[in-house]
Amino acid sequence: MVFGKVLFHISEKETLYKYKIKSSNNNVITEKADPYARRCEHPPKTASIIWEDNYGWKDQKWMKSRKKNNALDAPYSVYEVHLGSWKKHTQENRFLSYTELATELVEYVAKMNFTHVEFMPIMEYPYDPSWGYQLTGYFAPTSRFGYPDEFKFLVDKFHEKGIGVILDWVPSHFPSDAHGLGNFDGSSLYEHPDIRKGYHQDWKSLIFNYGRNEIKSFLISNALFWLDQYHADGLRVDAVASMLFLDYSRKDGEWEPNEYGGRENLDAISFIKEMNVAVYENFPDVQTIAEESTSFPKVSSPVFSNGLGFGMKWMMGWMHDTLDYFAKEPIYRKHHQNELTFSLNYAFTENFMLPLSHDEVVYGKKAIVDKMPGDEWQKFANLRLLYSLMYTHPGTKLLFQGSEFGQTSEWNFNGSLDWHLLEHKVHKGAQNLVRDLNKLFKKEPALYKKQFSHDGFEWIDHGDHENSVLSYIRKGNNKKENVIIVLNLTPVPRENYRIGLPKAGILKEVFNSDASVYNGTGNYKNKNLNSNAKEWNNRENSIELNLPPLAMLAFKFI
Repeated sequence: MVFGKVLFHISEKETLYKYKIKSSNNNVITEKADPYARRCEHPPKTASIIWEDNYGWKDQKWMKSRKKNNALDAPYSVYEVHLGSWKKHTQENRFLSYTELATELVEYVAKMNFTHVEFMPIMEYPYDPSWGYQLTGYFAPTSRFGYPDEFKFLVDKFHEKGIGVILDWVPSHFPSDAHGLGNFDGSSLYEHPDIRKGYHQDWKSLIFNYGRNEIKSFLISNALFWLDQYHADGLRVDAVASMLFLDYSRKDGEWEPNEYGGRENLDAISFIKEMNVAVYENFPDVQTIAEESTSFPKVSSPVFSNGLGFGMKWMMGWMHDTLDYFAKEPIYRKHHQNELTFSLNYAFTENFMLPLSHDEVVYGKKAIVDKMPGDEWQKFANLRLLYSLMYTHPGTKLLFQGSEFGQTSEWNFNGSLDWHLLEHKVHKGAQNLVRDLNKLFKKEPALYKKQFSHDGFEWIDHGDHENSVLSYIRKGNNKKENVIIVLNLTPVPRENYRIGLPKAGILKEVFNSDASVYNGTGNYKNKNLNSNAKEWNNRENSIELNLPPLAMLAFKFI
């Protein structure tokens, strides 16, 4: 039994409050923020604030048509953003507000041709170094950047530009801050009482008790809240792997098997399925995306076919293998080509999103461009090649802020991106490349219509290890839509390089990552080329191409 009262403080403009709770079992008195508060004080202050919403949405056009923009057969290219560090107000050395971001960030994402933006957690959190992943105010957008209606204004402006908004959502754990959910009424109300299931050793945080209907209701209601009240177009669900397995990051003796003797967390699995069913029943025009790094089956299959019910899953295997490959000096790549081709063995087992996220540019992992070998020119040529591979590989795309222009330092949550780097041609060229890859991605149906299907991909040659060249076809709904991709993964130009073709005809070059606008050499162009009836790659017709160093070429038949 719990006794409590509400503590109010009324200022000229707002009413602040907390719950004062006295537990009957140990007589401890605590002051807690309202778990359902719509607005919170600016950290480090921790009170809840009464908030009446009167925002008038202006995104009716987007909401009526967003089903096609968020569909699994639509181009889905995501710009991942941490609002506190994307850009700062330099004169005043402060965060940009939601209102300021509604101009600067929206215009930038639109200029770069991304289809969606993803915000790292914007729900209220007390500790900046957590990057937002330790939530205390599950129903309140953080007050760091302004008021709730100003955040709605930001979403509205993205929708006005035809850009979807994905929110990072954290149902996997929460902090033990005194004003938060932990030990809420003097007992384990939100967290699991068994430390083997209720405490996360890696993050020093608490884990929800997914076996309680009240907890499932709290979290599912929260997911629906952001989709309903803030018109979010999707939820990227954080740390799903940690929820699925009882032994996640635990040694023997630190976990207890489930009732069948297995390592799966059956309560968490049940919650995930219920959450996804509720989301898609109420909002069939959005997507849920799992950050899940294991081989757990059917993560992105519907619940009715015994899947977890997510719309997409992050392709962590592709990310690790690809970055490991690109870190190698080109002279050694011929021995590791299978690291790039292996992903196609399982690329269609899930609806995969290819992520180059914030996790890859922190904690000594180096910036993406700094992972590349060689001198400055080779580093940026490799970077352009990496992104070109990413955008032509099956699956949707995610790129973290700053990576698009070759940020050279690791991400600093407490600073700003190094926008001054765009004064240099190498960085401007990388930015131009990502802008145009997004444009190509949206323009060519073959790159997205069958992005989760075997029918959308066909190898031409994956076995030319000696030259480190890959070639493949991305396939659309008809042969006219097909795009032929060739990648030269070394700094050695390949003139008169022959590939087999699916038919006779004239090829037109539609993309070249070595173009001078991207700070490439600009020296290896392929004008419209006629095929000839010479058998190659087990095909009756073939063609000779000029392959630039460390570059991707894309062709179509005309």
